[in-house]
Amino acid sequence: MSRIGKEPIVLPAGVTVDVSADNLVTVTGAKGKLEQQVTGNVSVTRIEHEGKQALLLVANDNAADTNAKHGLYRALIANMVTGVSAGFTKSVSISGVGYKVAVQGNKIVLNIGFSHPVNVEIPQGLTVTCPSATEMVIAGISKEKVGQFAADIKAIKKVEPYHGYGIYYTNEHVRRKEIKKTSSGKK
Repeated sequence: MSRIGKEPIVLPAGVTVDVSADNLVTVTGAKGKLEQQVTGNVSVTRIEHEGKQALLLVANDNAADTNAKHGLYRALIANMVTGVSAGFTKSVSISGVGYKVAVQGNKIVLNIGFSHPVNVEIPQGLTVTCPSATEMVIAGISKEKVGQFAADIKAIKKVEPYHGYGIYYTNEHVRRKEIKKTSSGKK
């Protein structure tokens, strides 16, 4: 059995989980509803764990791919439970002379050193706020969608290693290179 898959998923108050006959897991909470299809030899069961409802994924055999799916689906369902109860956020910053970001309706407008502003449409189910002109916070209930959209934004302008200009995660360490130096000029 998978070490991660063995751990039960404790359900907070207000979160309900429904498992259909074909292993379609539906998690509903205060922030919304998410679904995940569980395939392979893994089944989902509801148990009573220390007075709280919890979910436990059970693998029916000890094959290597079943163990991998056991841990994978446990992590995905745990992320769904966290998403519908608390949500996920990712903070992205930009750095550069004259670089700025703004949200206009359903689009993000990035001025990042190109000859034109870059407009990026915000996907359904995500919200983007700009606490400052150089920072944006992406929020949503799906960890996958939040992370993918943040990565797509970051890929528009990669960080330049000499001055640090570009788009990066706020908690990311930008590795800087030393600027080339001229020789002392002995002749």
